[in-house]
Amino acid sequence: MLGLAGLGAGALVGFPALAQSSATAQKIADHFSSVKTMMGEFVQFGPRGEQTGGKFFIERPGKLRFNFEDPSPIRVISDGDNVVIGNLKLKTWDIYPLSKTPLSLLLANRIDLSNQMVRNVKEESDLVTIVLGNKTVFGDSTITMMFDPKTFDLRQWTITDVQGKDTSVMIYNVQTGVRFDDKVFTIPYNEVHKL
Repeated sequence: MLGLAGLGAGALVGFPALAQSSATAQKIADHFSSVKTMMGEFVQFGPRGEQTGGKFFIERPGKLRFNFEDPSPIRVISDGDNVVIGNLKLKTWDIYPLSKTPLSLLLANRIDLSNQMVRNVKEESDLVTIVLGNKTVFGDSTITMMFDPKTFDLRQWTITDVQGKDTSVMIYNVQTGVRFDDKVFTIPYNEVHKL
């Protein structure tokens, strides 16, 4: 669950920025950036092989919500400024500035592959993989996004934390262009700040 917010452990070896030569990768990033809202279901695989699932909601820029299925009491919410990870059973909340997590790259208004954040781009017939990271913002955590090369749809992402541990999120049954109630991305700051 910490990996979901990009705050767990792990690091990929840095690769030279290859994206400048990859027009396909920038086209995919532009397509993904143009999707302002999406929702669907997810399966998350944690660093110890644990598997959980649930529903997700994304609204650009910066908003995200993950509701994990029972029995998991976990909620992950980003309101565009902060990311909170809440355990509803224990009534605990951890809060992080969105800008300090790799999720800030996934949720940006535009993913620009011409800057220093690109670690690697790999184009295959069935998948295009883009690895982004920024040491100055969130240590040496990275986010690896995997896209369908034909539809340019996001299929999966993996966050590798500063200790080299991976948390992968696979998404399916995705709907785009959805309208959300503002409450979907509301962080219960009164509960967060009580702690």
